Amino acid sequence: MRKIKVVLLGDSIRLMGYGGAVPELLGDGYEVWQPEDNGRFVSYVLRQIFDYADKINEADVVHFNTGEWDVCELFGDGPFTPEKFYVSQVTRIARILLQRGKKVIFATTTPVREENTYNHTSVIGRFNSLIVPPLKEMGVQINDLYSVVAADVYGNVSDDTIHLSEQGIRLCAESTAAAIRKAAETV
Repeated sequence: MRKIKVVLLGDSIRLMGYGGAVPELLGDGYEVWQPEDNGRFVSYVLRQIFDYADKINEADVVHFNTGEWDVCELFGDGPFTPEKFYVSQVTRIARILLQRGKKVIFATTTPVREENTYNHTSVIGRFNSLIVPPLKEMGVQINDLYSVVAADVYGNVSDDTIHLSEQGIRLCAESTAAAIRKAAETV
């Protein structure tokens, strides 16, 4: 039996978080590849699709997340990435991947602790609410990591107020593995 090939793309919530635990949870029937690079902003993830085209073209399933850098408010004048641009770029990523025949999964942006200075859960929720409907219309599967983490923000987010705790990593990895298994059912 051939292995299902999976690519994981995304920001530090993947890189320092759930990405490390997903391969073991999926087991021998899956071959998981992910860059050692942080996907940062949505535009950077788009660039990664070009840079890692060989790995992506071999994949059956591509799972990606983005958002923490995009919603960041460093200067007090709103998020780094304007809402309309964020939606246009995430849907662009999805469209490119779907055109390549991939099963595509998007993971919603995770909430942060209330005391985070630059990211705000209310803004994250707004960005998620803007992107999920068009992605669903496109046939993209949604991995709702926002809800997973929101169930216990202080238990699931580390003391740095943004990255996942050990508990959050485990729960998000389990959700991601389940989403990949579901997508793989139709490969």
